[in-house]
Amino acid sequence: MALIKYQYNKTSLNDLNRQLKMRVKALPTIKSKESALRAEVKKAKTEAEWLFAEMERQIAKYSNTAALWNEFDASLIAVEDVELHIEKIAGVQIPILDHVIFEEKPYSLFSNPFWFHDGIRLLKDLATIGIKSEVYYEKMRLLEHARKKTTQKVNLYEKVQIPGYNEAIRKIKRFMEDEENLSKAAQKIVKVRQQQMEEDAA
Repeated sequence: MALIKYQYNKTSLNDLNRQLKMRVKALPTIKSKESALRAEVKKAKTEAEWLFAEMERQIAKYSNTAALWNEFDASLIAVEDVELHIEKIAGVQIPILDHVIFEEKPYSLFSNPFWFHDGIRLLKDLATIGIKSEVYYEKMRLLEHARKKTTQKVNLYEKVQIPGYNEAIRKIKRFMEDEENLSKAAQKIVKVRQQQMEEDAA
């Protein structure tokens, strides 16, 4: 049960009622955020896995030309920069890939094999797919982290705090009722004694 500090008085009871009402009201919103994050994690994972598989397919497609790649000058192309922007998904800041900037070195079309041009295009495509896949994996990681935190908050509210506040409110109400009953009983006793004293005096 939640460790909730309270006192046996009306002020504390009102404060606990306010806290309970706030959590009960917030719970559906947090739950819908959790399910939205869960759906986004699934989408990002599916996309990342599809991109990774696509890169594997592309590599496999050209595996029969592996011997040709020994002739290729790998220094002709390099990733210069990756441009990203940030989007908010269910309150979480997520990187979105805009485009990959490549640095291409000039090369002679006459002294190099004719397929170098296609080779550079293929490497650009593979690098873009690979980077896109990594961005999706990062998106998935960030969303999953936020989902776990949201799930913890749902559990904290649902299983710990709301029952804890209900229990505390019940205890305070019972205490105040007992106190009121004792007070009434004491008043009754005093009244009876006063009547007896009056009767004795008469």
